[in-house]
Amino acid sequence: MVQSVSSKNTKAEIIAAFRELQKANKTLQAELEKRPEPTPAAPAPIAPTDAPKSSEKTAETISANLQQTLEKLAAVQVGFGGAVSNLSEQLISEASSLSDLQAQVTEIIDRLAQLHEVETITDQTLETMIVDYEQSAKTFAEELETSQETLEQELQDLQVAWQKEQETQQRDRRERDETTRKDRQREEQDYQYDLELERNKSDEAYEQAQKQLYQELADLRETQEKAWEEREKAIAEQEKEYAEAKEKVEAFETELEEKKTEGKESGRKIGHYNAKVKSDLRTKEIEGERQNYLLRIEGFENTISSNESRIQVLSKKLDATLKQVQDLAAKAIEGRANRAELESLKAITSELAKGQSKNSR
Repeated sequence: MVQSVSSKNTKAEIIAAFRELQKANKTLQAELEKRPEPTPAAPAPIAPTDAPKSSEKTAETISANLQQTLEKLAAVQVGFGGAVSNLSEQLISEASSLSDLQAQVTEIIDRLAQLHEVETITDQTLETMIVDYEQSAKTFAEELETSQETLEQELQDLQVAWQKEQETQQRDRRERDETTRKDRQREEQDYQYDLELERNKSDEAYEQAQKQLYQELADLRETQEKAWEEREKAIAEQEKEYAEAKEKVEAFETELEEKKTEGKESGRKIGHYNAKVKSDLRTKEIEGERQNYLLRIEGFENTISSNESRIQVLSKKLDATLKQVQDLAAKAIEGRANRAELESLKAITSELAKGQSKNSR
């Protein structure tokens, strides 16, 4: 039986099916040719009753064989038509694919011609290109080998130069380190020498400043003691004036009483009117003097109170300052005071001296 084909079959399968179909067709035609054509039967004598039966069987057999042959031919014709139709479709598809393939081949040939600068593509073109490629590859390999040898030589030269450069840098580094060490040693010696000189100068300046500080402290203490003595004298004088003023007020009160008594007695003697006028005038004078003394006493009391407050504040401030001065002086004696503390001590003594001068004024 002929195998059916489709567009999925390959060209070889389609051609094989077509040839098989041709072979089947030829086989059928040969079978038809081998069959004898039916001939009219000769008249025969009337046979016995069995003769008509044999003729009827032969005619039926021939008719049946002919019918089978016709059916086979019809089946072959139908299969052949379908196969031819499928083959035509397959051939059309293959022709289209072949056309596309030829277009692709043409495009590839054009690209190869442009790429390899080949004007004409022949059967020997590929072989020529392969030979040229092998020659180019050989030339490239030789050039690569030459370049590699050159590069290795250059690399070796660079390594030798780098080694020399490293040795030179190490030698320069050792020389630089030695020079730096000597410079540092010399700078250290110079620094120690300058430090020793500065230390000697600082010791002398410190001793001088210490002597000056002791002298200033002694002067300050003497000035402060004098100021306190003057302040005590001033307070004593103010207390004395206060006592005198108080005595005068008391005396004025006594005198006022006496004058009143005298005024009364005088009024009786020289007249009531004159005595009264004089008595009033004297009373007013005494009262004015009394008020004056009272105001002076109040002023003295306020001054004494203010001075006592100032004395307390100054005493506290003086105690704190003297303690600070004593601490700084102790540090200076022990050698632990620096220049800043000495300057601070000088500033304190100067401030105390200024304050003392203001207080004395």
